[in-house]
Amino acid sequence: MSEARTSGAEAAAPRKPWWRGWLDALAAYKHPRVLAMLFLGFSAGLPFMLVFSTLSAWLREVGIERATIGMLSWVGIIYSIKFFWAPVVDRLPLPWLHRLLGRRRSWMLLAQVGIAVGLFNMAHLNPVGHLGAMAALALLVAFSSATQDIAIDAWRIEAVPQPMQGVMAAAYQLGYRIAIMVGSAGALWIAADYGWMASYTAMAAMVGVGILTTLVIAEPEPRAERQSLAQEQRVIDWLERKAHWPDSLRQVGSWFVGAVVCPFVDFFTRYGTRLAVLMLAFIASYRLTDFTMGVMANPFYLDVGYTLKEIAAVAKLFGLVSSIVGVLLGGLAVARLGTVKSLAFGSLAVIASNLMFMTLAFQDHPSITGLAIVVSADNLAMGIAGTALIAYLSSLTTASYTATQYALFSSMYALPGKLLMGTSGFVVDAVGYPWFFVYTSSLGIPALVLLYFIVRNK
Repeated sequence: MSEARTSGAEAAAPRKPWWRGWLDALAAYKHPRVLAMLFLGFSAGLPFMLVFSTLSAWLREVGIERATIGMLSWVGIIYSIKFFWAPVVDRLPLPWLHRLLGRRRSWMLLAQVGIAVGLFNMAHLNPVGHLGAMAALALLVAFSSATQDIAIDAWRIEAVPQPMQGVMAAAYQLGYRIAIMVGSAGALWIAADYGWMASYTAMAAMVGVGILTTLVIAEPEPRAERQSLAQEQRVIDWLERKAHWPDSLRQVGSWFVGAVVCPFVDFFTRYGTRLAVLMLAFIASYRLTDFTMGVMANPFYLDVGYTLKEIAAVAKLFGLVSSIVGVLLGGLAVARLGTVKSLAFGSLAVIASNLMFMTLAFQDHPSITGLAIVVSADNLAMGIAGTALIAYLSSLTTASYTATQYALFSSMYALPGKLLMGTSGFVVDAVGYPWFFVYTSSLGIPALVLLYFIVRNK
Protein backbone atom coordinates (compact mmCIF):
# COMPACT_ATOMS: atom_id res chain seq x y z
CA MET A 1 0.00 0.00 0.00
CA SER A 2 2.75 2.41 0.93
CA GLU A 3 4.49 1.85 -2.44
CA ALA A 4 1.20 2.44 -4.25
CA ARG A 5 0.62 5.68 -2.33
CA THR A 6 4.16 6.81 -3.09
CA SER A 7 3.77 6.11 -6.81
CA GLY A 8 0.45 7.94 -6.81
CA ALA A 9 2.01 10.96 -5.08
CA GLU A 10 4.84 11.05 -7.61
CA ALA A 11 2.37 10.84 -10.46
CA ALA A 12 0.24 13.60 -8.92
CA ALA A 13 3.24 15.91 -8.41
CA PRO A 14 3.20 18.57 -11.11
CA ARG A 15 6.05 18.40 -13.59
CA LYS A 16 8.10 21.51 -14.20
CA PRO A 17 7.64 22.94 -17.68
CA TRP A 18 10.61 22.26 -19.98
CA TRP A 19 11.63 25.93 -20.00
CA ARG A 20 11.86 26.13 -16.21
CA GLY A 21 15.11 24.17 -16.17
CA TRP A 22 16.67 26.59 -18.64
CA LEU A 23 15.58 29.56 -16.49
CA ASP A 24 17.11 27.93 -13.40
CA ALA A 25 20.38 27.50 -15.30
CA LEU A 26 20.24 31.14 -16.41
CA ALA A 27 19.79 32.33 -12.80
CA ALA A 28 23.26 31.05 -11.93
CA TYR A 29 24.73 34.01 -13.82
CA LYS A 30 23.81 36.27 -10.85
CA HIS A 31 26.37 34.61 -8.55
CA PRO A 32 29.01 37.20 -7.41
CA ARG A 33 31.96 35.06 -8.48
CA VAL A 34 30.37 34.46 -11.87
CA LEU A 35 30.12 38.23 -12.30
CA ALA A 36 33.75 38.60 -11.23
CA MET A 37 34.66 35.98 -13.84
CA LEU A 38 33.17 38.25 -16.49
CA PHE A 39 35.77 40.95 -15.76
CA LEU A 40 38.63 38.47 -15.44
CA GLY A 41 37.61 37.03 -18.80
CA PHE A 42 37.85 40.55 -20.23
CA SER A 43 41.34 40.89 -18.78
CA ALA A 44 42.38 37.58 -20.33
CA GLY A 45 40.96 38.36 -23.77
CA LEU A 46 42.23 41.92 -24.23
CA PRO A 47 45.90 41.22 -25.06
CA PHE A 48 45.13 38.25 -27.32
CA MET A 49 43.91 40.20 -30.34
CA LEU A 50 46.50 42.93 -29.84
CA VAL A 51 49.34 40.52 -30.60
CA PHE A 52 47.45 38.64 -33.31
CA SER A 53 44.63 39.93 -35.51
CA THR A 54 44.83 43.64 -34.68
CA LEU A 55 48.61 43.61 -34.93
CA SER A 56 48.23 41.84 -38.29
CA ALA A 57 46.03 44.70 -39.55
CA TRP A 58 48.58 47.28 -38.35
CA LEU A 59 51.45 45.45 -40.05
CA ARG A 60 49.49 44.92 -43.27
CA GLU A 61 48.48 48.58 -43.43
CA VAL A 62 52.11 49.74 -43.23
CA GLY A 63 53.13 47.32 -46.00
CA ILE A 64 54.48 44.26 -44.19
CA GLU A 65 54.15 41.11 -46.35
CA ARG A 66 51.48 38.53 -45.53
CA ALA A 67 54.02 35.72 -45.15
CA THR A 68 55.91 37.81 -42.57
CA ILE A 69 52.66 38.57 -40.74
CA GLY A 70 51.85 34.87 -40.63
CA MET A 71 55.28 34.00 -39.24
CA LEU A 72 55.04 36.75 -36.62
CA SER A 73 51.91 35.05 -35.31
CA TRP A 74 54.23 32.31 -34.02
CA VAL A 75 54.71 34.64 -31.06
CA GLY A 76 51.45 33.07 -29.92
CA ILE A 77 53.19 29.73 -29.41
CA ILE A 78 54.08 31.11 -25.98
CA TYR A 79 50.43 30.48 -25.01
CA SER A 80 50.87 26.86 -26.05
CA ILE A 81 53.94 26.11 -23.92
CA LYS A 82 52.74 27.77 -20.72
CA PHE A 83 52.58 24.38 -19.00
CA PHE A 84 56.40 24.66 -18.69
CA TRP A 85 56.12 27.45 -16.11
CA ALA A 86 52.60 26.66 -14.84
CA PRO A 87 54.03 24.61 -11.92
CA VAL A 88 55.87 27.75 -10.79
CA VAL A 89 52.65 29.79 -10.89
CA ASP A 90 50.82 26.92 -9.19
CA ARG A 91 53.15 26.62 -6.20
CA LEU A 92 55.72 29.42 -5.93
CA PRO A 93 54.61 32.29 -3.63
CA LEU A 94 55.65 35.74 -4.82
CA PRO A 95 57.50 37.82 -2.21
CA TRP A 96 55.26 40.40 -0.47
CA LEU A 97 52.46 40.08 -3.05
CA HIS A 98 51.60 36.57 -1.84
CA ARG A 99 51.01 37.79 1.72
CA LEU A 100 48.99 40.74 0.47
CA LEU A 101 46.83 39.08 -2.22
CA GLY A 102 47.25 35.32 -2.03
CA ARG A 103 48.65 32.79 -4.49
CA ARG A 104 46.30 33.27 -7.47
CA ARG A 105 45.74 37.03 -7.31
CA SER A 106 49.43 37.89 -6.80
CA TRP A 107 50.36 36.17 -10.05
CA MET A 108 47.41 37.82 -11.82
CA LEU A 109 48.59 41.29 -10.78
CA LEU A 110 52.22 40.71 -11.79
CA ALA A 111 51.13 39.43 -15.21
CA GLN A 112 48.74 42.35 -15.76
CA VAL A 113 51.51 44.86 -15.10
CA GLY A 114 53.64 43.07 -17.71
CA ILE A 115 50.81 43.28 -20.26
CA ALA A 116 50.32 47.01 -19.69
CA VAL A 117 54.05 47.75 -20.00
CA GLY A 118 54.35 45.74 -23.22
CA LEU A 119 51.33 47.34 -24.91
CA PHE A 120 52.39 50.86 -23.94
CA ASN A 121 55.84 50.36 -25.48
CA MET A 122 54.36 48.80 -28.62
CA ALA A 123 52.24 51.94 -29.00
CA HIS A 124 55.37 54.08 -29.23
CA LEU A 125 57.18 51.94 -31.81
CA ASN A 126 57.03 52.05 -35.62
CA PRO A 127 56.92 48.50 -37.09
CA VAL A 128 58.71 49.65 -40.26
CA GLY A 129 62.39 49.34 -39.49
CA HIS A 130 61.76 48.04 -35.96
CA LEU A 131 60.04 44.74 -36.65
CA GLY A 132 62.39 42.82 -34.35
CA ALA A 133 61.68 45.13 -31.41
CA MET A 134 57.95 44.91 -32.14
CA ALA A 135 58.15 41.12 -32.10
CA ALA A 136 60.03 41.20 -28.77
CA LEU A 137 57.37 43.42 -27.17
CA ALA A 138 54.61 41.21 -28.59
CA LEU A 139 56.44 38.27 -26.99
CA LEU A 140 56.45 40.09 -23.62
CA VAL A 141 52.71 40.75 -23.89
CA ALA A 142 52.04 37.14 -24.90
CA PHE A 143 54.18 35.73 -22.07
CA SER A 144 52.52 37.97 -19.47
CA SER A 145 49.08 37.17 -20.91
CA ALA A 146 49.76 33.41 -20.80
CA THR A 147 50.91 33.73 -17.18
CA GLN A 148 47.73 35.64 -16.35
CA ASP A 149 45.71 32.86 -18.03
CA ILE A 150 47.32 30.25 -15.76
CA ALA A 151 46.34 32.17 -12.61
CA ILE A 152 42.84 33.10 -13.82
CA ASP A 153 42.04 29.55 -14.92
CA ALA A 154 43.12 28.23 -11.52
CA TRP A 155 41.01 30.87 -9.72
CA ARG A 156 37.97 30.05 -11.87
CA ILE A 157 38.13 26.32 -11.18
CA GLU A 158 38.81 26.74 -7.45
CA ALA A 159 36.30 29.53 -6.81
CA VAL A 160 33.10 27.49 -7.37
CA PRO A 161 32.06 23.80 -7.24
CA GLN A 162 32.05 21.60 -10.36
CA PRO A 163 28.30 22.01 -11.18
CA MET A 164 28.88 25.74 -11.73
CA GLN A 165 31.87 25.35 -14.05
CA GLY A 166 29.70 25.60 -17.17
CA VAL A 167 28.33 28.96 -16.05
CA MET A 168 31.80 30.15 -15.01
CA ALA A 169 33.13 29.11 -18.42
CA ALA A 170 30.33 31.06 -20.10
CA ALA A 171 31.05 34.18 -18.01
CA TYR A 172 34.76 33.85 -18.83
CA GLN A 173 34.01 33.45 -22.52
CA LEU A 174 31.59 36.40 -22.48
CA GLY A 175 34.17 38.70 -20.92
CA TYR A 176 36.80 37.29 -23.25
CA ARG A 177 34.68 37.96 -26.33
CA ILE A 178 33.88 41.50 -25.23
CA ALA A 179 37.60 42.11 -24.77
CA ILE A 180 38.28 40.69 -28.23
CA MET A 181 35.88 43.24 -29.69
CA VAL A 182 37.52 46.03 -27.71
CA GLY A 183 40.98 44.84 -28.75
CA SER A 184 39.95 44.52 -32.40
CA ALA A 185 37.00 46.78 -33.28
CA GLY A 186 37.86 49.36 -30.63
CA ALA A 187 41.55 49.38 -31.49
CA LEU A 188 40.86 49.57 -35.24
CA TRP A 189 38.37 52.41 -34.81
CA ILE A 190 40.79 54.46 -32.71
CA ALA A 191 43.61 53.69 -35.17
CA ALA A 192 41.49 54.87 -38.12
CA ASP A 193 40.84 58.26 -36.50
CA TYR A 194 43.84 58.91 -34.26
CA GLY A 195 46.59 56.51 -35.32
CA TRP A 196 48.08 53.33 -33.96
CA MET A 197 49.97 55.03 -31.11
CA ALA A 198 46.72 56.31 -29.59
CA SER A 199 45.07 52.95 -30.22
CA TYR A 200 47.62 50.82 -28.37
CA THR A 201 48.02 53.40 -25.59
CA ALA A 202 44.27 53.20 -24.97
CA MET A 203 44.46 49.41 -24.93
CA ALA A 204 47.27 49.56 -22.35
CA ALA A 205 45.00 51.69 -20.16
CA MET A 206 42.20 49.11 -20.50
CA VAL A 207 44.39 46.60 -18.66
CA GLY A 208 43.26 48.55 -15.58
CA VAL A 209 39.95 46.61 -15.69
CA GLY A 210 41.79 43.40 -14.83
CA ILE A 211 44.00 45.05 -12.22
CA LEU A 212 41.00 46.53 -10.40
CA THR A 213 39.14 43.19 -10.49
CA THR A 214 42.18 41.38 -9.10
CA LEU A 215 42.33 43.79 -6.17
CA VAL A 216 38.60 43.45 -5.42
CA ILE A 217 37.95 39.70 -5.63
CA ALA A 218 38.68 37.23 -2.82
CA GLU A 219 41.25 34.46 -2.96
CA PRO A 220 39.54 31.03 -3.19
CA GLU A 221 39.94 28.57 -0.35
CA PRO A 222 42.54 25.88 -1.19
CA ARG A 223 41.15 22.36 -1.55
CA ALA A 224 42.83 18.99 -1.88
CA GLU A 225 41.27 15.74 -3.07
CA ARG A 226 42.14 12.32 -1.65
CA GLN A 227 43.63 11.14 -4.96
CA SER A 228 45.87 14.20 -5.09
CA LEU A 229 47.04 13.66 -1.53
CA ALA A 230 47.92 10.08 -2.45
CA GLN A 231 50.05 11.41 -5.31
CA GLU A 232 51.92 13.63 -2.85
CA GLN A 233 53.16 10.43 -1.19
CA ARG A 234 55.51 10.29 -4.16
CA VAL A 235 57.24 13.39 -2.76
CA ILE A 236 57.68 11.78 0.66
CA ASP A 237 58.98 8.57 -0.89
CA TRP A 238 61.40 10.50 -3.08
CA LEU A 239 62.76 12.46 -0.11
CA GLU A 240 63.33 9.24 1.80
CA ARG A 241 65.23 7.70 -1.12
CA LYS A 242 67.40 10.82 -1.44
CA ALA A 243 68.15 11.25 2.26
CA HIS A 244 71.89 11.22 1.50
CA TRP A 245 71.61 14.24 -0.83
CA PRO A 246 72.35 17.81 0.34
CA ASP A 247 69.25 19.49 1.79
CA SER A 248 69.13 22.17 -0.94
CA LEU A 249 69.02 19.55 -3.73
CA ARG A 250 66.40 17.52 -1.87
CA GLN A 251 64.17 20.60 -1.58
CA VAL A 252 64.47 21.41 -5.29
CA GLY A 253 63.86 17.79 -6.23
CA SER A 254 60.83 17.43 -3.96
CA TRP A 255 59.33 20.60 -5.47
CA PHE A 256 59.83 19.24 -8.98
CA VAL A 257 58.25 15.88 -8.15
CA GLY A 258 55.26 17.51 -6.43
CA ALA A 259 54.71 20.37 -8.88
CA VAL A 260 55.60 18.73 -12.21
CA VAL A 261 55.56 14.93 -11.98
CA CYS A 262 52.49 14.43 -9.76
CA PRO A 263 50.03 16.44 -11.92
CA PHE A 264 50.86 14.36 -15.00
CA VAL A 265 50.83 11.05 -13.12
CA ASP A 266 47.49 12.00 -11.54
CA PHE A 267 45.83 12.60 -14.91
CA PHE A 268 47.01 9.35 -16.50
CA THR A 269 46.19 7.40 -13.32
CA ARG A 270 42.61 8.65 -13.17
CA TYR A 271 41.76 7.98 -16.82
CA GLY A 272 44.16 5.27 -17.92
CA THR A 273 46.78 5.68 -20.65
CA ARG A 274 44.53 4.88 -23.64
CA LEU A 275 41.70 7.24 -22.71
CA ALA A 276 44.09 9.97 -21.51
CA VAL A 277 45.91 9.94 -24.87
CA LEU A 278 42.59 10.11 -26.75
CA MET A 279 41.53 13.06 -24.60
CA LEU A 280 44.79 14.93 -25.21
CA ALA A 281 44.54 14.29 -28.96
CA PHE A 282 40.95 15.57 -28.97
CA ILE A 283 41.92 18.69 -27.02
CA ALA A 284 44.80 19.34 -29.43
CA SER A 285 42.55 19.17 -32.51
CA TYR A 286 39.34 20.82 -31.29
CA ARG A 287 40.22 24.42 -32.20
CA LEU A 288 42.42 23.94 -35.26
CA THR A 289 39.80 25.57 -37.50
CA ASP A 290 39.39 28.92 -35.77
CA PHE A 291 43.10 29.29 -34.93
CA THR A 292 44.28 28.77 -38.51
CA MET A 293 41.58 31.00 -39.93
CA GLY A 294 41.77 33.74 -37.28
CA VAL A 295 45.16 35.23 -38.14
CA MET A 296 44.09 35.80 -41.77
CA ALA A 297 40.69 37.33 -40.94
CA ASN A 298 41.68 41.00 -40.97
CA PRO A 299 44.07 40.66 -43.95
CA PHE A 300 41.21 38.88 -45.76
CA TYR A 301 38.73 41.70 -45.02
CA LEU A 302 41.25 44.30 -46.22
CA ASP A 303 42.17 42.34 -49.35
CA VAL A 304 38.49 41.88 -50.27
CA GLY A 305 38.03 45.65 -50.08
CA TYR A 306 36.60 46.53 -46.67
CA THR A 307 37.93 49.59 -44.84
CA LEU A 308 39.17 49.65 -41.25
CA LYS A 309 35.99 51.40 -40.08
CA GLU A 310 33.77 48.89 -41.91
CA ILE A 311 35.67 46.05 -40.27
CA ALA A 312 35.33 47.73 -36.87
CA ALA A 313 31.67 48.69 -37.22
CA VAL A 314 30.33 45.58 -38.96
CA ALA A 315 32.68 42.63 -38.56
CA LYS A 316 33.51 43.33 -34.94
CA LEU A 317 30.37 44.90 -33.46
CA PHE A 318 28.04 42.36 -35.09
CA GLY A 319 30.48 39.76 -33.88
CA LEU A 320 30.16 41.04 -30.31
CA VAL A 321 26.39 40.53 -30.24
CA SER A 322 26.57 37.06 -31.77
CA SER A 323 29.45 36.13 -29.44
CA ILE A 324 27.38 37.08 -26.40
CA VAL A 325 24.49 34.97 -27.67
CA GLY A 326 26.83 32.07 -28.50
CA VAL A 327 28.52 32.13 -25.09
CA LEU A 328 25.19 32.24 -23.22
CA LEU A 329 23.85 29.40 -25.37
CA GLY A 330 27.06 27.47 -24.74
CA GLY A 331 26.74 27.83 -20.96
CA LEU A 332 23.08 26.81 -21.02
CA ALA A 333 23.80 23.90 -23.37
CA VAL A 334 26.49 22.53 -21.03
CA ALA A 335 24.11 22.81 -18.07
CA ARG A 336 21.12 21.20 -19.83
CA LEU A 337 22.54 18.92 -22.56
CA GLY A 338 25.89 17.93 -21.10
CA THR A 339 29.45 18.61 -22.19
CA VAL A 340 29.81 15.98 -24.93
CA LYS A 341 26.74 17.02 -26.93
CA SER A 342 27.73 20.68 -26.56
CA LEU A 343 31.25 19.94 -27.83
CA ALA A 344 29.89 18.09 -30.88
CA PHE A 345 27.37 20.81 -31.73
CA GLY A 346 29.97 23.56 -31.31
CA SER A 347 32.45 21.79 -33.59
CA LEU A 348 29.87 21.30 -36.37
CA ALA A 349 28.83 24.95 -36.09
CA VAL A 350 32.44 26.17 -36.45
CA ILE A 351 33.00 24.00 -39.54
CA ALA A 352 29.83 25.34 -41.18
CA SER A 353 30.58 28.98 -40.34
CA ASN A 354 34.08 28.75 -41.83
CA LEU A 355 32.64 27.50 -45.11
CA MET A 356 30.36 30.58 -45.17
CA PHE A 357 33.41 32.84 -45.59
CA MET A 358 33.75 31.53 -49.15
CA THR A 359 30.72 33.65 -50.10
CA LEU A 360 32.69 36.81 -49.28
CA ALA A 361 35.69 35.62 -51.26
CA PHE A 362 33.59 35.18 -54.44
CA GLN A 363 31.74 38.52 -54.36
CA ASP A 364 32.58 41.26 -56.89
CA HIS A 365 31.94 44.16 -54.53
CA PRO A 366 32.23 44.23 -50.71
CA SER A 367 28.80 43.61 -49.18
CA ILE A 368 28.20 44.99 -45.69
CA THR A 369 25.17 42.73 -45.22
CA GLY A 370 27.08 39.62 -46.29
CA LEU A 371 29.93 40.51 -43.95
CA ALA A 372 27.54 40.96 -41.03
CA ILE A 373 25.80 37.61 -41.64
CA VAL A 374 28.99 35.58 -42.05
CA VAL A 375 30.81 37.14 -39.11
CA SER A 376 27.76 36.79 -36.86
CA ALA A 377 27.49 33.08 -37.67
CA ASP A 378 31.20 32.59 -37.09
CA ASN A 379 31.20 34.30 -33.68
CA LEU A 380 28.03 32.49 -32.60
CA ALA A 381 29.66 29.15 -33.40
CA MET A 382 32.94 30.00 -31.66
CA GLY A 383 31.06 31.18 -28.57
CA ILE A 384 29.27 27.84 -28.21
CA ALA A 385 32.36 25.74 -28.98
CA GLY A 386 34.67 27.75 -26.73
CA THR A 387 32.36 27.61 -23.72
CA ALA A 388 31.85 23.86 -24.09
CA LEU A 389 35.60 23.26 -24.36
CA ILE A 390 36.44 25.31 -21.27
CA ALA A 391 33.83 23.46 -19.21
CA TYR A 392 35.23 20.14 -20.47
CA LEU A 393 38.84 21.05 -19.64
CA SER A 394 37.82 22.28 -16.18
CA SER A 395 36.15 18.94 -15.45
CA LEU A 396 39.43 17.10 -16.12
CA THR A 397 41.49 18.87 -13.44
CA THR A 398 42.23 17.87 -9.86
CA ALA A 399 42.01 20.45 -7.06
CA SER A 400 45.65 20.11 -5.94
CA TYR A 401 47.06 20.64 -9.45
CA THR A 402 44.52 23.03 -10.94
CA ALA A 403 46.89 25.50 -12.60
CA THR A 404 49.37 22.94 -13.92
CA GLN A 405 46.81 20.52 -15.34
CA TYR A 406 44.62 23.20 -16.91
CA ALA A 407 47.70 24.85 -18.40
CA LEU A 408 48.61 21.51 -19.95
CA PHE A 409 45.12 21.08 -21.42
CA SER A 410 44.82 24.64 -22.70
CA SER A 411 48.34 24.44 -24.15
CA MET A 412 47.39 21.22 -25.91
CA TYR A 413 44.38 22.80 -27.62
CA ALA A 414 46.39 25.84 -28.69
CA LEU A 415 49.79 24.47 -29.77
CA PRO A 416 48.86 22.64 -33.02
CA GLY A 417 46.64 25.54 -34.09
CA LYS A 418 49.39 28.07 -33.39
CA LEU A 419 51.88 26.06 -35.42
CA LEU A 420 49.47 25.84 -38.36
CA MET A 421 48.55 29.50 -37.90
CA GLY A 422 52.04 30.56 -38.89
CA THR A 423 51.62 28.89 -42.29
CA SER A 424 48.23 30.49 -43.03
CA GLY A 425 49.72 33.26 -45.17
CA PHE A 426 51.59 30.74 -47.33
CA VAL A 427 48.41 28.67 -47.80
CA VAL A 428 46.45 31.74 -48.94
CA ASP A 429 49.20 32.73 -51.35
CA ALA A 430 49.31 29.19 -52.76
CA VAL A 431 45.59 28.35 -53.18
CA GLY A 432 43.64 31.60 -52.68
CA TYR A 433 41.05 32.48 -50.06
CA PRO A 434 38.16 30.17 -51.18
CA TRP A 435 40.21 26.96 -50.90
CA PHE A 436 41.84 28.31 -47.75
CA PHE A 437 38.42 28.29 -46.04
CA VAL A 438 37.77 24.74 -47.27
CA TYR A 439 41.11 23.79 -45.73
CA THR A 440 40.36 25.43 -42.36
CA SER A 441 36.90 23.84 -42.22
CA SER A 442 38.28 20.35 -42.85
CA LEU A 443 40.58 20.73 -39.83
CA GLY A 444 37.54 20.39 -37.55
CA ILE A 445 36.75 16.82 -38.62
CA PRO A 446 39.47 14.98 -36.60
CA ALA A 447 38.10 16.37 -33.32
CA LEU A 448 34.64 14.95 -34.03
CA VAL A 449 36.11 11.51 -34.78
CA LEU A 450 38.19 11.57 -31.59
CA LEU A 451 35.19 12.68 -29.51
CA TYR A 452 33.29 9.62 -30.78
CA PHE A 453 36.08 7.29 -29.66
CA ILE A 454 36.36 9.02 -26.26
CA VAL A 455 32.67 8.38 -25.61
CA ARG A 456 33.03 4.75 -26.70
CA ASN A 457 36.06 4.15 -24.45
CA LYS A 458 34.62 5.63 -21.25
